[in-house]
Amino acid sequence: MLKKLKLRPLIILLVCLVVALSLLITDILISQHVTKTIKEDKEEKAKMIARIVAKDDIVRQGLMVEEQALDIQSYAADVLETTDVLFIVVMDMEGIRKSHPNEENIGRPFEGGDELEVLAGKESTSISQGTLVTSLRTFTPVYDDQENQIGAVAVGISLDRLEESVLASHGKLLIGSLLGLIAGIIGAILIAAYIKRTLYGLEPFAIAKILQERDTMLQSVHEGIIAVDKDARIVLVNKSALAIFKKTGLQGNPVGMKVNEYMPSSRLESVLASGTPELDEELEINGLSCLVNRVPLQVDGQIVGAISTFRDKTEVDLLAEQLTGVKSYAEALRAQSHEFMNKLQVILGMVRLKNYDELAGFINETVQNRHKEIGVVTTNIENPVLSGFILGKLSYARESGVELTIQTETKIPETFSSDTIHELITILGNLIDNAIEAVKNSDRKKVDVTLSLKEDTLTILVEDMGSGIGDIVLKNIFSKGYSTKGPNRGYGLFLLKKSVDKLGGTVVVDTFQNKGTTFQIDIPYRGEQR
Repeated sequence: MLKKLKLRPLIILLVCLVVALSLLITDILISQHVTKTIKEDKEEKAKMIARIVAKDDIVRQGLMVEEQALDIQSYAADVLETTDVLFIVVMDMEGIRKSHPNEENIGRPFEGGDELEVLAGKESTSISQGTLVTSLRTFTPVYDDQENQIGAVAVGISLDRLEESVLASHGKLLIGSLLGLIAGIIGAILIAAYIKRTLYGLEPFAIAKILQERDTMLQSVHEGIIAVDKDARIVLVNKSALAIFKKTGLQGNPVGMKVNEYMPSSRLESVLASGTPELDEELEINGLSCLVNRVPLQVDGQIVGAISTFRDKTEVDLLAEQLTGVKSYAEALRAQSHEFMNKLQVILGMVRLKNYDELAGFINETVQNRHKEIGVVTTNIENPVLSGFILGKLSYARESGVELTIQTETKIPETFSSDTIHELITILGNLIDNAIEAVKNSDRKKVDVTLSLKEDTLTILVEDMGSGIGDIVLKNIFSKGYSTKGPNRGYGLFLLKKSVDKLGGTVVVDTFQNKGTTFQIDIPYRGEQR
């Protein structure tokens, strides 16, 4: 049943139950204590009155001298009138009453049977039925000047009055308990409202569902995810992260450990300290290269933790290489299709004009040029992805009305590393695209690309006949996002420089106003032995 209750009534119910139970137990304990205290207080009061009466000379003289016995009744009546007791009875050593609230009982034996102990010289207290009602009785012996017992005094307190005193006290306790319960209910309502507001109005079952869904999503993500709290202690690791850690030799579940103790190179503590995200950076974990993003987690403007996502860079590079190759082939096919349609239009025109000799020459020249172009690239560049990429750029240049020449002074063999090909495509692609764009509005629409491999160093030269690069622009061309061509530009040369630095190469730029620009790239390149 509790599972069906919403958070607010559940909290109110539980708090009220706790308060009510606490107040009930308190009420029982206090009631017992108060009852005991009242009884002891009344008993002590009766005992004090009995002792006072026993010490009085009128009582002692009345017990010793028969002629003065009547004075005892008068004295006892006066004391009874000024005290809140049921009766004051003075008796001699035979148990014969010398005073009583009802004068008819004077001279008769004391009733109850509990007076024997006091007649033996001992103070006592008992509850017994007498001629009046059942009462609490206190007995005190009376002595003469020689300490000889001459009688006894009995003081009675009505049990009904004792119960009335207890009930009156208990009533006050009940009122206090009721007020406490009302305060508990109000407090429960306020606490429930606060908790509900803190939980954004969500019920417990909704929170549980969100947590289950979040955990399922995090575990389903292909990227590795690791999160830490503000103390840099690991609080979450998904399955993909554990799989990557296993590849690197990191064993066990690191949840609860300090991130630097488990993975010293994570840099998550640095992100926690600075509050600055670190995006698309490389991280080496025991020899495995990963692509990593690190982001601080903020709640109400306070950093409460950090999260890092990472993926095996080999997979990323392979995917990028595949995507680049597909894009290159698609661009090549599109450009070649457009170029082929233009040539068909020329052939169709020559056929209609019956210029068969010129048609034969045109077709022969086209075939030879195409064969020569493809032959140079595919023969000297052995990597199919790189050669396909360059052929695509040749078609793109012709479509743009730019003369692009590719020269290979030496053969470019396959390389040991697929990473190198991926970075070469980034370098060549950005250089050729920039060069083609630089000469589009120039009188000399020509771009030359030269590749040569000497002593494990690949040299790439890209020359254009454009307007050149100004001094201010030249200082900033490798800065991320810097461009003179409008918004959302300025990333090509930044990525180029990043790729060159990764391969351990160098970039040299020569530019002359209205004469063109030359980029020279030198990078280490080890080809496979055939």
